[in-house]
Amino acid sequence: MNNVIGLNPKPQLSSQDFEQLLHLLHHVYGYDFSGYSKASLLRRIHKFMDTHEVSNGQQLIQLLAGDTSTFHSFLETITVNVTEMFRDPGFYKSIREKVLPILATYPQINIWHAGCSTGEEVFSLCILLHEAGLLHRTRIYATDINASYVEKARTGVLPMAHMREYTLNYLQSGCTGDFSDYYTALYDHVLIHKEIRERVVFLQHNLVTDRSFNEFQLILCRNVMIYFNKQLQNKVLKLFHESLSSLGFLGLGMKESLLFSEHRSKYTVVDGSVKIFRKKI
Repeated sequence: MNNVIGLNPKPQLSSQDFEQLLHLLHHVYGYDFSGYSKASLLRRIHKFMDTHEVSNGQQLIQLLAGDTSTFHSFLETITVNVTEMFRDPGFYKSIREKVLPILATYPQINIWHAGCSTGEEVFSLCILLHEAGLLHRTRIYATDINASYVEKARTGVLPMAHMREYTLNYLQSGCTGDFSDYYTALYDHVLIHKEIRERVVFLQHNLVTDRSFNEFQLILCRNVMIYFNKQLQNKVLKLFHESLSSLGFLGLGMKESLLFSEHRSKYTVVDGSVKIFRKKI
């Protein structure tokens, strides 16, 4: 067996196979993962191989090249889906207290939520905007690289099992209503009310290859760039900077920062503890 790269103690993917796999994903399916953190990407590839009992890289490449449905399953494994409503409540509290009062001065508000996953954090933002009386004049564009996540988010259906945890997050974020007023129970799932979802446009969008599509007063991209290498992080931050209006806001994940990026000087810090920044004039 060839020597391999990666974290798995049982070698499964040679360096040559890894490069062939990246080429396949890019040139056959249009997904460029060359700028992703190699260690993180390999960890998720190995997870897929273990789950699907794929023993080596050539077998994986042949499987993905000949079966579109298997590719979609592969894509779901390597595009991380870790999300929850009002994730990191302090972030939403800061958005409510420090960002929304300024956005309230605009007649029309455009927001881009990049890497929206299955929609939990988008709906959280919608609830904030609703309670601030701003949702009716806001358009939210929620995008993700994974089309199946986008379709699931569009339904507004979430597992009932998470509602207790989400309710606690909601309260800790400083919201003042009754969280249960925003959804209807459907056996073991809930449906987020239409009036909360109707200002959201869900779209498939690839941060690596696609361009900006509007000008925004607020962009959220939380816990996505931690899987990118420095070069790709700077490329995506450039895209966000070009997409933000003058004095627009940028919200990142708790483990992400502008401090070591080439774009740091273009922003002021709104709340460094929860990674909210504002574009300079």
